[in-house]
Amino acid sequence: MTEDRPVLVVTEADDLTADMVISELNRRYVPVVRFNPADIGVGLTVSARFGTCPVSMAGQVRTPSRAADLTRVRAVYWRRPQWPAFSHLEPDDARFAAAQVRFGLGGTLYSMDCPLWVNHPLRIAAADYKPAQLALAQRLGFAVPATLVTNDPDQAREFVASQRDVIFKTLRWTPYTRDGVPVTGWADPVTADEINESVRVAPHLFQSRVDKVADLRVLVVGRHTFAVRIRSDMLDWRKDYSALTYTVDHLPDRVSKALHLCLESLGLVSGSFDLAVDRTGNYWWLELNPNGQWGWLETETGLPMSSAFADLLTQGESS
Repeated sequence: MTEDRPVLVVTEADDLTADMVISELNRRYVPVVRFNPADIGVGLTVSARFGTCPVSMAGQVRTPSRAADLTRVRAVYWRRPQWPAFSHLEPDDARFAAAQVRFGLGGTLYSMDCPLWVNHPLRIAAADYKPAQLALAQRLGFAVPATLVTNDPDQAREFVASQRDVIFKTLRWTPYTRDGVPVTGWADPVTADEINESVRVAPHLFQSRVDKVADLRVLVVGRHTFAVRIRSDMLDWRKDYSALTYTVDHLPDRVSKALHLCLESLGLVSGSFDLAVDRTGNYWWLELNPNGQWGWLETETGLPMSSAFADLLTQGESS
């Protein structure tokens, strides 16, 4: 019986998307233990034993209000956890303590004999590399924009000059400020004369711009596919959510099957895909976010996304 087996929800304190899923789990009377790794200490306690019990690992996590036996966890919803920075400690002490949390708490959770992770953090990390995504997408038959990843300014200028329109995208979103002002890595146009020697510092991603008529955000949850067409006049629709309009879309079977095969290849059971649709109706691969945001799309469209997550976490319905 699984009725008393909890779902672990690992995420930051203010996560409205996780709240939506937890509300659905509550409606199903599924016990939930929610915690954030950053709360380690008074707000979060972990204990695990190895080699002294009949099972390979016995352990528990406790918060001030809940506790979970780690041998009886039904599923883990790994959303957007924050790891502690220990800013009150000296730098070396902080680095040491942070490493112990990641490999102590993280390693204990990874050692669980848990039937379902949505998604396993090690799988998320492996799937987050954009160059690997592009290669996999091409193998799966997606149209992939011409892309160059390089830290060679000459190659970058040559590539940009050879394409009609080129954009620059970050290879990994990273918290970043300049003169105290937050800077977000949007997709932005780039010309050959803008490329200088600073490109040598790190690899950059340059990509041919798709002549699109709409963007698609596609959420795959287990066997469910939710596609939303996003209309805007912007190159990067994330710059202004108030300017967007949304309609529910239905993908061709071949596209839907390819997305599911992509997740299967990466060992994931859920993911948020960004696609573009051009003027002839072709679907272009842009990227996969293994743990992307989707809550606002349920609010805008009424699609039962949180219910699909609750079904998956409750029943292990991953196919």
